[in-house]
Amino acid sequence: MEYLSKSLKETVEIGKLYAKTLSKGDIVLLDGELGAGKTAFTKGIAKGLGIKSEILSPTYAYMNDYGGVLYHYDCYRLTSGEDAEALGLTDYFYGDGISVIEWSENIKDVLPQNCKRVTIEKIGENSRKIIL
Repeated sequence: MEYLSKSLKETVEIGKLYAKTLSKGDIVLLDGELGAGKTAFTKGIAKGLGIKSEILSPTYAYMNDYGGVLYHYDCYRLTSGEDAEALGLTDYFYGDGISVIEWSENIKDVLPQNCKRVTIEKIGENSRKIIL
């Protein structure tokens, strides 16, 4: 399925709708360049899951845990799946929470096979094509 978002707010809303399709234990890989809207989309997923906390990019923490319901990863600074394993990040893949992973290509060698993928493409200053 493909959506066209014309604003940050619409990207969040599409993420919120997408959350309704997710089940406990799902792993969602977010593809897109820097500034594409991956964290905004994750904010929408969090809203859709009923999370009230502010969703921040986990760039320096690698992963933020939102009450065991949502695990938001940013693997930009990792160079391999071995790094993710050493930090204990892969342990969360097998729990009941939903894992949303930015820059998953950096840890592709340790990702489970049943991952879902979302691609966010910049097509203008504020416009994005979101492919679910």
